[in-house]
Formats: sequence, structure tokens, C-alpha cells
Amino acid sequence: MSQVTQVETFILTIPRTTPYLGPLGPGERVNSRGYLVRKGNGTLYPTVDRSVVVRVTTEDGAVGWGETYGICAPRAVCELINDLLAPELIGRDPEDVEQIWDDLYGLMRVRGCFGGFHVDAIAALDIALWDLRARSQRVPLWTLLGERQYEAIPGYLSGLPAATLEEKVSMARDFAAQGHTAFKVHAVVSHDGIVEEMAALRQALGPDAELMVDLHWKFNCEQALALAHQLAPHQMKFIEAPLKPEDVDGLIELGRRSPVPVAAGEEWHTEYEARLRLSGKSLSYIQPEMGHTGVTQFLRITRLAHAYGVQVAPHATIGGGLFMAASLHATTVTPGLWRHEWQHSIFSRSLEMLDTDMAYRDGHYHLPTGHGLGATPGPAFWDHAEAIG
Repeated sequence: MSQVTQVETFILTIPRTTPYLGPLGPGERVNSRGYLVRKGNGTLYPTVDRSVVVRVTTEDGAVGWGETYGICAPRAVCELINDLLAPELIGRDPEDVEQIWDDLYGLMRVRGCFGGFHVDAIAALDIALWDLRARSQRVPLWTLLGERQYEAIPGYLSGLPAATLEEKVSMARDFAAQGHTAFKVHAVVSHDGIVEEMAALRQALGPDAELMVDLHWKFNCEQALALAHQLAPHQMKFIEAPLKPEDVDGLIELGRRSPVPVAAGEEWHTEYEARLRLSGKSLSYIQPEMGHTGVTQFLRITRLAHAYGVQVAPHATIGGGLFMAASLHATTVTPGLWRHEWQHSIFSRSLEMLDTDMAYRDGHYHLPTGHGLGATPGPAFWDHAEAIG
């Protein structure tokens, strides 16, 4: 392939009427910069849907698209790309994408940049380079990644963004009537109590529904263990992100002692983070997030999980749909898949931004069929995008 000659960054911002995960809870408010702090876990959340998109162009005019997190301080990600990473990417061959990831990561490792905005920025470029590679060969991305395991990717419903428990139960029943069988709720907005919410959903949905709860890193090991014992009678599929991300030993210990399987990994960026936790041999599911990992690290993490016999349940979050397309391509070659998260309130809005035939129907994701990602920004994207130079 010809060399990279240009890297451009864009912030995609899509307004929403109800904040991500659901209405404001007691004592929650939107601050002067348009963020709210969820009292459930003390974390900033945006009041819009927002991501950072990159366009990488080669000397022969070929274009690849990538995307990463941008829900908070998106200009920080753009600056990292424009100031630090793009100058080192110019002149490189997209065929060397995996080596490029390692090289860009190495630029800042001695300064402690093992994750966060720096590695998010690399993820966007990585996705764009893989897109370029596949487009140059006129094939869908997955054909470069491995042997296809699934024609359609099973999903699970994530989020019941209603104000009250009664409304959440009603929403869950409606989804069940449409044929959905797996449901995850978000503890950060479980204002009526986590155990109470899961008990009500189990009663409403019956014994065959698969139920999960995202604990949003709220607890220490002993607290999470006590909660797991309270949740166990409700036949939980897993508890997700139970402990602070820094508590590696606690996560391993919880996995060993919990009566409910433990899932983790949406905040991991690299195989290095994954190995520290998987080496404890106690996790049941890992949840790589393409917006953090890019294709290169997604593949390395899922291969590591397969080696440890851990099932994969890829994470999905706020985005314009480009890194979701990449996630589906990488997931379709992933052995040991359980299901891929389906954030219904995000995915349909993402499709409006893109030219793509990517879809979710009958409880399954259907991959885009075009070359590369099979997804490119459509007219609506440009109504919501700001170029950052």
C-alpha cells in the first residue's frame, strides 16, 4: 500500500433528550460544562452522545475511518492525535498496522501512558489503518482477521433507561414480548436498590431470561461478595465491573469466591492489562471495548481469553457506529463468544450517522457487507461533526 499522508480528527456530537443510562437521580445535576456526576459511582457522564472520529488518507487518495471514545474532553483526544501521534504515522504503510500500534504505544509508555486518552487515540488510528488495509484489498475487514465463526452475532439487551422500577419492569416486558431473552441493567441508576431491581425483573421475566447487572466499579471485594450472595437466588448470568479498576488482586479474589460469575474488561486498553487479571484464572467473562482497544488489541485480548478458557462478551458504548462496525468484524472471528452487548438507545442513533447495512434484528447483529468496515460517515454525520485541526 502507499504511505499515510494525512490524518484528520473530528468530534461527533449528537444531542439526546434523556442522559445516557437514564433520567437524573436524586441529587444529580448537569454542571456548567454539560456533564453530570452519577451519584451511584461518582463518575462523569455526558448529556450528549459524543465520540472522536479520524480520517486517514494515503498518498494514492485511499481513505480509512476510525473512531474512539470522546464522551469526556474530546479535544484532549484530538490533540494527542494531531500533536503526538499523527506526525509519527505520516509516512507509514498501513500494512504494518500491528507494528504501528506497538510503536505509537511505546512513544509515551515511560511517562505512564498505559491507557486513558493516549491509548484511546491510538485505537482510533488503528481502526482506520485496518479499514484502509481491507479496502485496498476490496474485502470486508473480518477476512483479514481470522476464520469467521458466526454468520450473525448474538446480542444482549443493555439498559432500561426509565425513571422508576415500575417503568423499567414494563420496558423489560415489552422487550421480552419482542423476543429478547438476555437483559443487563445498570446499577449506577438502580435508584430503588440493586437487589430489589433484579428481584423484580426476575419475577417479571420468568426463570428462563438471562439477567446481568453492571456494577460500575462501585464496591470493594467484601462488599461485592456480600452483594453477589444477595443476588445469587435470582440466578444471575454475571455481575460486571464490580470493583475499582485498580484492584487487580481484589478482582481475582472475588472471581474465586463469588457465587455469581464475574465479568470485567470494558475499561482495559491492552493485552498487558488483560493478562494481569486473566492470570488469576477466576474471571468467567471478559468484555473488550473496541473504542478503547482498536482492532489490534481487541484481537490480542480475545486470543488471550481463549487461551485461558474465558468467554468473551464484547462491550458496546456511546459512539457514531464506526468502532461498533469494527467490533462486529473482530467479534465474528472470535472463538469463545457468549454475546455482544446491544445498547439499543445508542445503536439505532449510530446507524442514522452512517452509510452502512449493519443491523440488529431478531436478537442478533448482522455485519456490514461492504469493503473495510463496511461503514462510512453519511450525510447526517456531517451535520453533527466538527473538524479539529
